[in-house]
Amino acid sequence: MTEPHATQPNTTTPNTTTPNTTTPNTATPSDTPDLPDTPDLPGLDLDRLADRLGTGPLSGELIPGGRSNLTYRVTDGEQRWVLRRPPLGHVLATAHDMAREHRVISALADTAVPVPRAELLCTDTEVLGAPFYLMEEVPGVALRHRDQCPWLTPRHAATLSDRLVDVLADLHAVDPNEVGLADFGRPEGFLHRQVARWGKQLESSRSRELPGIDELRDRLAATVPVTRRTTIVHGDYRLDNVLVTTDPLDISAVLDWEMATLGDPLADLGLLCVYWTGVGVPDDPITGTVPTLPGFASAEDMVRRYAERSGADVDDLGWYTAFGYFKLAVILEGIHFRFTRGQTVGAGFDQIGRLTLPLVRQGLAASAGER
Repeated sequence: MTEPHATQPNTTTPNTTTPNTTTPNTATPSDTPDLPDTPDLPGLDLDRLADRLGTGPLSGELIPGGRSNLTYRVTDGEQRWVLRRPPLGHVLATAHDMAREHRVISALADTAVPVPRAELLCTDTEVLGAPFYLMEEVPGVALRHRDQCPWLTPRHAATLSDRLVDVLADLHAVDPNEVGLADFGRPEGFLHRQVARWGKQLESSRSRELPGIDELRDRLAATVPVTRRTTIVHGDYRLDNVLVTTDPLDISAVLDWEMATLGDPLADLGLLCVYWTGVGVPDDPITGTVPTLPGFASAEDMVRRYAERSGADVDDLGWYTAFGYFKLAVILEGIHFRFTRGQTVGAGFDQIGRLTLPLVRQGLAASAGER
């Protein structure tokens, strides 16, 4: 595996940066010199983008699997990039901040946390109708489905479980002051604000009756634990938000930093347990079924490894897990809200709405100590 290139954060003015001319690392079996001719990509005007980059004609394709921000693969025939932009239509406040994503992956470039090299941030909405950024394309695959894993032996699964936990512990070990992120968030009152914030996001997307979700929010608000330490928090850390290489078996990049901030690291661990355990419905399209393959660690084993690796006290993890269920329920309800208004791009969004209530039920159980 080739590690993502480590560069210093780009310090030029966002609207005047240009792409790095180094060819991105794209050593994946499916790579070809050009992408399919797809002139009608919602959210991506290739002609305007080519003008902004100062390149020749571009081709591009939507990278499937994302449920929030839109991600595309783009090439001019010589260089290849990955472009991220906010979703179309109804957007929850602060939930799709491209500048924050660009800033955090730039800041983490020289740390033990594998991230893609940031290439360009564009805040000029005249180009694509929203801010966006470009990053290098990194080798590896996001494991979302069991049929992607015929090569995955139980030994591989055990190694990958450990590596996933270790990368999270490495992230939480980064000193924000040393990487220029001292002002990246407001850690005081982080958990109280998180419950309030996702409660507001719920109200922004509320379009139907959701029995139990207000009770879960109120329970969480009434029992917020004391934060014992402050770190960089990813905000959505899970198996399919990392890229995995097979030779050697490793994590080549952590992706999707849109909710990153400074806060309580156990929020990341609790949400990872939510994703790892699953939504509890057949053919789960969100958390997938990969962690159910033979050899993957249990959620309890991953928590133990994290505690040993980080030295963290995880006694209050039940609250953080319940909060993870609530947060994910709100996120999915927001996606469902956009789908009902024709504002999603890609397949599978018609199934998202059915997952909100199972998450609420699991959150209530976790908040009552029943997990």
